[in-house]
Amino acid sequence: MTALLSALLSVPETPAFVYDEGAILEALQRLAPVRALAGGRLLYSVKALPLTGLLDLIQPAVDGFAASSLFEARLAHEAMARGAGQGALHITTPGLRAEEIGELARRCSHISFNSLEQYRRLAASIEDAASLGLRVNPGLSFLDDPRHDPCRPFSKLGVPLGEAAAALAAERALEGLHFHTQFECRSLTPLRATLGRLESALGRVLRRLRWINLGGGYLLDSAALVRELAELVAGLRERYGLEVFFEPGKAIVGAAGYLVTEVIDRFERGGKTIAVLDSGVQHLPAVFEYQKSPALAGPGADGALPCLLVGSTCLAGDVFGEYRFRRLPSVGERLVFWDVGAYTLTRASRFNGYDWPAIHALRRDGRIEPVKRYGYAAYRSQWQTEGTPLVGGGGDR
Repeated sequence: MTALLSALLSVPETPAFVYDEGAILEALQRLAPVRALAGGRLLYSVKALPLTGLLDLIQPAVDGFAASSLFEARLAHEAMARGAGQGALHITTPGLRAEEIGELARRCSHISFNSLEQYRRLAASIEDAASLGLRVNPGLSFLDDPRHDPCRPFSKLGVPLGEAAAALAAERALEGLHFHTQFECRSLTPLRATLGRLESALGRVLRRLRWINLGGGYLLDSAALVRELAELVAGLRERYGLEVFFEPGKAIVGAAGYLVTEVIDRFERGGKTIAVLDSGVQHLPAVFEYQKSPALAGPGADGALPCLLVGSTCLAGDVFGEYRFRRLPSVGERLVFWDVGAYTLTRASRFNGYDWPAIHALRRDGRIEPVKRYGYAAYRSQWQTEGTPLVGGGGDR
């Protein structure tokens, strides 16, 4: 058993979400050549995992943050204020609201409008407080699952390329463009194809612009991919004089997150062994939504004996998947789902009244420290309506 697994299995309570500081810093170091050699600017995508301690850990190694809402922008802006107080803060979202645009303009350095209608309605309220751009829909689909595809038919995400080209040529207030077309991609072939289409369609307009944001969705999990990205960034800077941003999220935190669970029941159904865990798909929503079984580690989790791992909720489809063990897991035994650092906590819920996982940080020296717990008081606060009296105690946990 590795030292990492031993540390994870020793958390004082389950379910527990653990993020690995060392793994995050290694991911940032792997991406460093795009900044150092090619002059690209790295933004951490806050929606992947917005824990404040994590933002503070990441901030010195990035050029800023990418937000998708006012609250994310506030959180990122506060992290920047706690640090050097400098850096870029980008936002793009279909959900820009007129009553929020003034604050967003004060906090964000770059705003990419998702539609021309959004731009024409809200841009006048900004008054040079932020650099303005458009989110462009290049019209190239690379994903089989339309739930992930920003370029799907009738997409809400971005201005169709033809309309965007005309607007960028005519509207001098627009200084940049943003696109995002990928999800968990391990090849830069889609990025090359997308840039080729943009350069063909926009031509001289690119030379007038100040910046381009390449979005995220690329895992960049090898030195070869990072070198390839650096070459693409350097080429854009050389040809057009653009400031080039990219905004990874999962590439930084995905492999650095773990969910530690415990077996709380085991029985047979129709000749199949079923082990119930003290977690569920409410803590890993992608399992249910996309029918994805997360990678598993734990004592004996590499054998031939099948066991169906299921969650605690009343949802019949609360199933992590069928795994194979050298020996079947017993009640009280712990198991670890790994590579779940991105979009796990941000999409988790308290379905059935089960609490969110306690959050721990795996420090660089190997210590695991608790950084956040919730408990009944937080659950009650979530659902308590104004004017409802509190009766009795009940304890925090």
